Amino acid sequence: MIPKKNMAEIYEASLSVFSDYGFKKTTLNDIAERLNMTGGNFYRYFKSKKDLYEQTVSYALLQWQAYSIDSIPREADIRTQFTMMSFKAVEYLSINDAFRRLLIRDPDIFPIFPANDPYEKINNDSMELVKSMLKKGVDTKEFRNIDPELTTQLLWLIYKTFIIRIYVQNHGKEMQDIWKVFVDLITNGLFAEKTNQDPDV
Repeated sequence: MIPKKNMAEIYEASLSVFSDYGFKKTTLNDIAERLNMTGGNFYRYFKSKKDLYEQTVSYALLQWQAYSIDSIPREADIRTQFTMMSFKAVEYLSINDAFRRLLIRDPDIFPIFPANDPYEKINNDSMELVKSMLKKGVDTKEFRNIDPELTTQLLWLIYKTFIIRIYVQNHGKEMQDIWKVFVDLITNGLFAEKTNQDPDV
């Protein structure tokens, strides 16, 4: 069995090559050359090039997930935690260029409306994290009494749309500014607080 450290090296090399050439044009020999290995060695650990590709994407998605989770300040209130996670989850692809380029080549890694999601468990775990934060906010009365399940689905759909627009369709700065407005809208609302002087509607 390959040690974990070596597996990470394989995944990093695979991510780099797949992002350079795409799945179809990449060969196992291309990846092996980056690692000073022989292509035949891969078949001891991966069923096929597709198996290596899917494991590599899973590795990259888990790195993205970990980055978002690690960004959450443990001692902060739930509002701060939710806001920080929202920005860090979008920020990640700006610092992982290889995965960003791979996502451009293969947007189905992060589909808006997935008919068949090969990374469903990882994405579901990310959604569960969002839902748990919403539940905590409701329980502590820092969030309104919303439906955590439905709200999570809505937020996840909007989040994926922004990721595709920012990094795949290359609307970077403009969409990042809109994301800031969106997070502000979600966390602070649209309506101003009503004062005693406000007329009844």
